[in-house]
Amino acid sequence: MADFVDRVAIVTGGSRGIGRATSLSLAREGATVIACARHPEQLNTLPAEAADLKCMGKIITRTLDVTDAAKIEKWVDDIATDFGRLDVLVNNAGITRDGLVMNMTDEQFDEVIETNLRSVFLMTRAAAKHMVRARWGRIVNITSISGMMGNGGQANYAASKAGVIGLTKSVAKELARRGVTCNAVAPGFIRTDMTNVLSDKVKEQVRPLIPLQRFGEPDEVAAAVTFLASPAAGYINGQILVVDGGLHM
Repeated sequence: MADFVDRVAIVTGGSRGIGRATSLSLAREGATVIACARHPEQLNTLPAEAADLKCMGKIITRTLDVTDAAKIEKWVDDIATDFGRLDVLVNNAGITRDGLVMNMTDEQFDEVIETNLRSVFLMTRAAAKHMVRARWGRIVNITSISGMMGNGGQANYAASKAGVIGLTKSVAKELARRGVTCNAVAPGFIRTDMTNVLSDKVKEQVRPLIPLQRFGEPDEVAAAVTFLASPAAGYINGQILVVDGGLHM
């Protein structure tokens, strides 16, 4: 498949987990991927990894703090200028600051909302104008089943991810007439740094609740993102694709 040859994609939070897997997946299909993260040293090995995998496309790394509203628009404009286009935006950057709601500080709540939700708005606003001008674009947001069903100890995270779902549907309605789609992928328990911190006890409690009886892999989420970003998904808009092994059923 070479659906992404000559396409340019931005992936936020591209240094690890789902973002890293998505960057490699898009590059494998021919895209020029700009993988960004707050800490550039975490991105250093990505271009070589893409080359080792003999990807049709390539990965270029850039530093970006997705909470820095003053810099995002120019950063995105520079990408579109440097590469001549911007076709795909994957809003993946996210954090957790878990705690019971009665003990959660204002800072813990605000930090998660700013990184997980506000950044999606900022990046989408900056990228949309380039896609609308080209009358083609794919925006794929990473939400979570926590945003669909809630999760104790994650009021801030669940609220941010529920907000991403509402934002996704609104953007999908606004931009569709210009050939731009907006969808989201909602992962369940995926083997990433976020779930690696869970105790073995918690993992053993969760696993039986998943019909497939296992945690997912970042590559499995990346495959869903890559599909929604492809020309093949041109008639899919405003949808939330759940990738959770059946947990949410």
